[in-house]
Amino acid sequence: MSHIIVIGAGQAGSSLTAKLRKLGFDGKVTLIGEESAPPYQRPPLSKAYLLGEMERERLFLRPESFYADQDIELRLGARVEAIDAAAKTVTVGGEVLAYDQLALTTGSEPRRLPAAIGGDLDGIYTVRGLSDVDAMAPEFVEGRHVLIIGGGYIGLEAAAVAAKSGLKVTLVEMADRILQRVASTETSDFFRKLHGEHGVDIREGVGLARLLGEGRVTGAELSDGSTLDVDFVIAGVGITPATGLAELAGLELDNGIKTDAQGRTSDAAIFAAGDCASFPRAGGRIRLESVPNAIDQAELVADNMMGADKAYVPQIWFWSDQYDVKLQIAGLNTGFDQVVVRDGGASRSHWYYRDGQLIAVDAMNDPRGYMVGKRLIDAGKNADPAVVADASADLKPLLKA
Repeated sequence: MSHIIVIGAGQAGSSLTAKLRKLGFDGKVTLIGEESAPPYQRPPLSKAYLLGEMERERLFLRPESFYADQDIELRLGARVEAIDAAAKTVTVGGEVLAYDQLALTTGSEPRRLPAAIGGDLDGIYTVRGLSDVDAMAPEFVEGRHVLIIGGGYIGLEAAAVAAKSGLKVTLVEMADRILQRVASTETSDFFRKLHGEHGVDIREGVGLARLLGEGRVTGAELSDGSTLDVDFVIAGVGITPATGLAELAGLELDNGIKTDAQGRTSDAAIFAAGDCASFPRAGGRIRLESVPNAIDQAELVADNMMGADKAYVPQIWFWSDQYDVKLQIAGLNTGFDQVVVRDGGASRSHWYYRDGQLIAVDAMNDPRGYMVGKRLIDAGKNADPAVVADASADLKPLLKA
């Protein structure tokens, strides 16, 4: 009987194994995860779950019984120790499992603060897994002071939850502005103002020099020489693809596990999908860190493990929830040279162009603008900047142009 092993029991791993069964694969399927919880949603962790608005069981992507019903062997709390690509075996818990095809859906890992600046003190957290959020939840007591390191979406979402919980929040970003790596000045300005209205102290162009405390963090010294007394720290300084097992297997890496358009790695029997995988696009390579990519790429890999030989064409979109603002992002703004602002008062969107062509949209409480922009981008169509800038203009005719 053919055996497919999937390592990484997150969104991508769950989607891949479910799709295999939906496609009619009748061989053995094993899904291996390091965490003790069954595959779960990550986005609500730092928002609804941390706020106590979502129960733990509602995080789960599927009931645990689903895997038994679909004859998917779910191994939780299991760490893979070795992959022997030549022998086609995986060692987990001291047991050697043979595979016919293997998929790596190992996701990503949070960057951590260096021990040299106090990063090993107690009271310092990252926002990545269920155990991370469970560990930090007791810290969220009204009136306490949290220092957030990093002004990307992870840091800003954590700041929003902390502010809503009544904490004093200071956020430091060593770049010139928050969201500098991923968004326009206009989008940075919008979210800086939003957080300021909720009492968050945002300090840009300021880094962390060192954390203070004996055993547990009690303060911080910043790069501008100022010091803060803090009760705990959240590090939102980015993530890196989890490539350790791929290295053990001798696979090629390139900003993650290098795959072809079908999701196949440098070993023909091994595939990769999700945050950990980089794939060809527009003459280069990209790696996407998003739920939609994890699902779509994993399901495509399942198709290709069954012999479909399909190329991955991503539908690129992301989202972020902060306070009462839902940010929806369509496309990638890499290399933009023009931003057109559509200001509808309660709704707002920023449209990115490169050489006159629409490439991305940031929509704040503007679902109509997001929907039209996404459909235009997916279809390779353009949008007249004059129409976009006129908040009274109907955008739907752009779809017919």
